[in-house]
Amino acid sequence: WEQVESLYPCPGWVELDPEVLWSQFVGVTKEAVQAAGLHMRQIAGLGISTQRATFITWHKRTGKPFHNFISWQDLRSAELVNSWNKSFLLKVIHVIFTVLHFLTRNDRYLAASFLTFSTHQTSMKLSWVFKNIHEAEEAAKRNNCCFGTVDTWLLYRLTKGSVYATDYSNASATGIFDPFMKCWNSGLCYLLSIPMSIYPPVKDTSFNFGSADSEIFGVTVPIMAMVADQQAAVFGECCFHPGDVKVTMGTGGFWNVNTGEHAFASQTDLYPLIGWKIGKEFVYLAEGCMTDIGTAIKWAQDINLFTSVDETEKMAQSVADSQGVCFVPGFQVSLNDPYLGACFTGLKPSTTRNHLVRAILESVAFRNKQLYDIIVKNVRIPLQTIRADGGVSNNSFVMQMTSDLINKKIEKPANADMSSLGAAFLAGLASGMYTLK
Repeated sequence: WEQVESLYPCPGWVELDPEVLWSQFVGVTKEAVQAAGLHMRQIAGLGISTQRATFITWHKRTGKPFHNFISWQDLRSAELVNSWNKSFLLKVIHVIFTVLHFLTRNDRYLAASFLTFSTHQTSMKLSWVFKNIHEAEEAAKRNNCCFGTVDTWLLYRLTKGSVYATDYSNASATGIFDPFMKCWNSGLCYLLSIPMSIYPPVKDTSFNFGSADSEIFGVTVPIMAMVADQQAAVFGECCFHPGDVKVTMGTGGFWNVNTGEHAFASQTDLYPLIGWKIGKEFVYLAEGCMTDIGTAIKWAQDINLFTSVDETEKMAQSVADSQGVCFVPGFQVSLNDPYLGACFTGLKPSTTRNHLVRAILESVAFRNKQLYDIIVKNVRIPLQTIRADGGVSNNSFVMQMTSDLINKKIEKPANADMSSLGAAFLAGLASGMYTLK
């Protein structure tokens, strides 16, 4: 594996270099096959699991990007988000859809009646692009602008521009795709002045998307699945039944509940997603998230609270408690306020690094408890198995404290990277290696 470095060109902005990402993707794929003692010609199918809601736009004819990837953690749209959420127009929209829901009892209208924007959604950042990047705006007017999340960009590059598509899981995570109607949301795009011509076709998650050009890997390799990382982890954890829960603790923290064949409409901090589409089967998820688990831990390492992440568990366990120190996470996007910063409270002369580290880890467990309570209160499906993955799930202190707080058993696989496994499972289904989940 190889870490893709984030770029921070301005305060609050988070970007990825598309050429660096592409180069690392190709390199890591080749290395993984070689490390497995295989040759590319032996690969039956490639499954691609990618970070969600990070996007790029490029010129349809030349393939040249108009900007770097804009990360899901990016805050450049904060002013737009704040303005829209306070706007009279949004209040009118809420009233209209509240009435429609009352008359029809259609959950799609319930979801719209509580519509709010946030900085981690693609919609507002994409609106920012067309307001601030003239080349993208002009290309869109001439139907020459392509939009894509990471999966779409990789597919486009792998096929030398011959295939332009995404899947339902990635599309539904943008905040621009209507999971109830299963299409790009034209009404939202009209409100935000985003042209509908820019979006890729949406395909099944487990699907033959075409083949990687032979110049890239030496042979043509079928691309048999594309899936967003969190949905891939749900599939990799085999959370196939309504009520099954997947908890990922990595860069961010994500609780996903399988809600079966019905999209979930919430009045709270949960939102509906399409988990995957295989043939005629649509599986939906309800998701709650916390955005900066990994960011907080990486920051603590950068300021030398510890040398290795592996030390944090013992450091937290070396003290009886945090001595009243609390860590309030908020490096990227807080639950309610994108301008809120992180902080420690309760510091004393006796506070040590161990207390600070324990407070950071406790904040992860407390946020897990908060999301769990929201899910229990709002998702009207009995929760079944809870399974955890992601790098932070290797920390026994966080896992045990979370389990104690929610009073539930949490299962953890030996391999914490379940997104890759989920993508492999989905590719195997499409290539005929498996016939049933």
